[in-house]
Amino acid sequence: MDVLFYLAPSAILAGVVGMAVVVIRRSRRIAGAWNSGLTAEARCLRTYTTTGGMAGEHHHTRTTLHHVYEFTTRDGRPVRFEEANGPGTVIEGDFVTVHYPPEHPERATALPPMRGRLLAESGFLLVFLGVVAAFCVVFMIGVHSFFDLTDGVFGGGTGDVPADVPADLPDGFPADFPTP
Repeated sequence: MDVLFYLAPSAILAGVVGMAVVVIRRSRRIAGAWNSGLTAEARCLRTYTTTGGMAGEHHHTRTTLHHVYEFTTRDGRPVRFEEANGPGTVIEGDFVTVHYPPEHPERATALPPMRGRLLAESGFLLVFLGVVAAFCVVFMIGVHSFFDLTDGVFGGGTGDVPADVPADLPDGFPADFPTP
């Protein structure tokens, strides 16, 4: 039983750390493309959607719009990349401006530079994930101070029972109580 108080928060903590890494990588990738100063005209080759989540009457599904773009770098190399959560107004055949880093043009983005929005989105997500991580750590560290696993009583110390509770409480059924 004791291991469950560490296993579940540890699994949640691992997921939180993984999500934080994804958020940071995405932010760095997009900011790096914007900061490079290199732009190109790209053509949207394809759009499609994916759905995720639990389907059903009372469950939510999440739909993600994907775009596949192709452009030519300044040195003449053709590059094709895919980007999720792009604008719904871009359809197949449209031309858009993409920003890309010179050393990794496949890390391009068709999102227009919105540094404040990127910072706010990433910051909010990281703060939320930090709160969840802190809760997990506090739960794992403090679980024994609030819950004594040996007797299953909150507190776990000698002062569990208030002083005004009588010591001669009955511990069974009355004699005239019907039993099978």
